[in-house]
Amino acid sequence: MTHIALTYDVVDGFIEKRAQHRPLHLAMVREAHARGELMLAGALGDPPDGALLVFHGDSAEPAERFAQADPYVTSGLVTRWRVRPWTVVVGGDTP
Repeated sequence: MTHIALTYDVVDGFIEKRAQHRPLHLAMVREAHARGELMLAGALGDPPDGALLVFHGDSAEPAERFAQADPYVTSGLVTRWRVRPWTVVVGGDTP
């Protein structure tokens, strides 16, 4: 199993602009977590200027599928997203 990092860059004023999309976004986060695909998720910065979602699986496909359907992305609140493998050397399920 591999860790996959999904990172978001977001628009200025993200906190205020996300309100109408937040319930659906959080539902998607909870569903991905319940399926065992998503391990951790949250905003980066104070005030937030991005987000990090850590997926766990054999491919990047669940993270890519998540980003493509996320209302934060589809509504234009995310200015850039990236999916990258993350090699964890301490913590998680590393030996």
